[in-house]
Amino acid sequence: DSLPRSHGKSFAHRSELKQAKRIVVKLGSAVVTRDECGLALGRLASIVEQVAMLQNQGREMMIVTSGAVAFGKQRLRHEILLSQSVRQALHSGQNRLKDMAIPVLEARACAAAGQSGLMALYEAMFTQYSTCTAQILVTNLDFHDEQKRRNLNSTLHELLRMNIVPIINTNDAVVAPTVPNSDLQGVNVISIKDNDSLAARLAVEMKADLLIALSDVEGLYNSPPGTDNSKLIDIFYPGDQQSITYGTKSRLGLGGMEAKVKAALWALQGGTSVVIANGTHPKVTGHVITDIVEGKKVGTFFSEVKPAGPTVEQQAEMARHAGRTLAFLHPDQRGEIICRLAELLTETKDEILSANKRDMELALINRLSLSSAKLNSLAIGLRQLSVSSKDSVGRVLRRTRVANNLELEQITVPIGVLLVIFESRPDCLPQVSALAIASGNALLLKGGKEASNTNKILHQLTQEALSMHGVADAIQLVSTREEVEDLCRLDKLIDLIIPRGSSELVRDIQTAAKGIPVLGHSEGICHVYIDSEASIDKAIIRDSKCDYPAACNAMETLLIHKDFLRTPMFDQIIDTLRADHVKIHAGPQFASYLTFSPSEVKSLRTEYGDLECCIEVVDSMQDAVDHIHKYGSAHTDVIITENEERAEQFLQQVDSACVFWNASSRFADGYRFGLGAEVGISTARIHARGPVGLEGLLTTKWVLRGDGHTVADFSEQGSMKYLHENIPVPQGSFN
Repeated sequence: DSLPRSHGKSFAHRSELKQAKRIVVKLGSAVVTRDECGLALGRLASIVEQVAMLQNQGREMMIVTSGAVAFGKQRLRHEILLSQSVRQALHSGQNRLKDMAIPVLEARACAAAGQSGLMALYEAMFTQYSTCTAQILVTNLDFHDEQKRRNLNSTLHELLRMNIVPIINTNDAVVAPTVPNSDLQGVNVISIKDNDSLAARLAVEMKADLLIALSDVEGLYNSPPGTDNSKLIDIFYPGDQQSITYGTKSRLGLGGMEAKVKAALWALQGGTSVVIANGTHPKVTGHVITDIVEGKKVGTFFSEVKPAGPTVEQQAEMARHAGRTLAFLHPDQRGEIICRLAELLTETKDEILSANKRDMELALINRLSLSSAKLNSLAIGLRQLSVSSKDSVGRVLRRTRVANNLELEQITVPIGVLLVIFESRPDCLPQVSALAIASGNALLLKGGKEASNTNKILHQLTQEALSMHGVADAIQLVSTREEVEDLCRLDKLIDLIIPRGSSELVRDIQTAAKGIPVLGHSEGICHVYIDSEASIDKAIIRDSKCDYPAACNAMETLLIHKDFLRTPMFDQIIDTLRADHVKIHAGPQFASYLTFSPSEVKSLRTEYGDLECCIEVVDSMQDAVDHIHKYGSAHTDVIITENEERAEQFLQQVDSACVFWNASSRFADGYRFGLGAEVGISTARIHARGPVGLEGLLTTKWVLRGDGHTVADFSEQGSMKYLHENIPVPQGSFN
């Protein structure tokens, strides 16, 4: 909900835009009109829907619109052509439309003819949302004449008080055009120079909290969009004008980006926040107006408050640059950095635990807790990783002699820049940092704010260790107000996102990631199947469900062969689960066997994440496999049986990242697999699957070494002469 606030100071951060009460939306010519002439009805309908929605939330919305000239031009051109064709037909007895010249139309006449139609369209569209509109036409004089200005102000306030959306336009029927009619020829349909400054003046006059200026570009770029190295500016500060190179005027109208920036800075100085964004691509930009008001990273946000540290984009650039140096270090040097980090964890134990205590006092979340023992075991794990990882980067996987004096190698290389988003657990930071260092990857870390003090000190220690070899910037902690959704849009800077946290977090990131691969699992619906020939140790079931029920590798569904159902062992399993206070839900088949059954499940695809599980009965091992494929999440699934042949069939047929025989599902873990450490568990098929350790953070590249004379020959005879001789690669070989 929007909150009333005192005017006079613009918002410092995007996240504060949610508080905007009074909002001016400026629609540029290119937003309202199509390429030739006439209105872009689809875009307008989307804009009207968003404005009406915000109005119905209790905000006060105003629209500054262009479009009257374009709409009028379309109408007049149609009328003139029609009357010309009738006259010509009467005069010559035949219609010679092809020879007719398209009339040159005067801008003021177009505006006069188009304004009523434009307003009628707005009126009809807003009526669909039970929202009333009012038209106001202004000229510059209305702001310069004190009496007229007071009248305008009074009228607008009265309309807003009555919950009416004022739609304001320059009175183009009476104002002098800024340029001769040449501007109205061809593609350049419309020339309303003053709507940018009009919107800014109006916003300041009405003490608006926010001005959203929509045009046909994504926002403000540091150099003309489309040129090499041009970058969208996320936040623009008044002192940054020197860093901008303006391009040509916009596709439509004369209000180029320079005019927009001047108007925006004028409004900012008057206490109104400004965002310039693209309103012409609803499929790309989505609900651009409501997204901006929700604080999402859309367009360019103008702010007077410059943050102390670098932006997240700058952090990603710094990480990539330092990461390339990190990847180029000798393996021993990367090992030294990890060992130094391990030393720092024990040397500065008191400072870490003190910071952790502050977080614990504020958040009261147990999983935030670090202890002296936990830090010691972390340090041991890091030292082991530093030894085991020495031949990871630059390892030759295969070597082929393609032709005489032409040798091809496939070698392991880092992925690039990783973004790891983790909730609560601060011990994740040194673990993931060590894996990134060992694999030569740059790293952006986004931790939960509830562990900010602990994360901050652990990151400082990581940078201290990295500075041994001049690569402190390779690992960055994102501590700005970046939303996770905004980070997921940095597809030009980030190569892989790794979420570590709840299935809800992973799912949200997989939805938000635009063009960046996500390594993770959205759910951990793990099954344990007890076969008819099982000789079961109750401890396996107990460990799978009760050891850590919130873990993604905890059992959620216990599948039981129908022949096992009436045995004493089945009763013992039920007793064991009940002794640990596990709430049991019955699947449809299991419920049909029982007179008094537990509550029947609503869904067989439930991840309880607690001391709860579902029990379901199946007729055969094949039924169990089919059930797992239908309701599972391809995470971890287990068979318990003494029948070796049936077990092997299960292991081959079940298509999950981890498939076990006579073992707890909790074994699906990087440490237990001997990977040293893990960044998470992946249920994806590309590129890593199951617990992901160091190997999962590497990709490969091909290196070809020639003698300067051998050329590629793609003729049939040429391809026959290549040797393609595989050369054995010694284990542990790296370049």
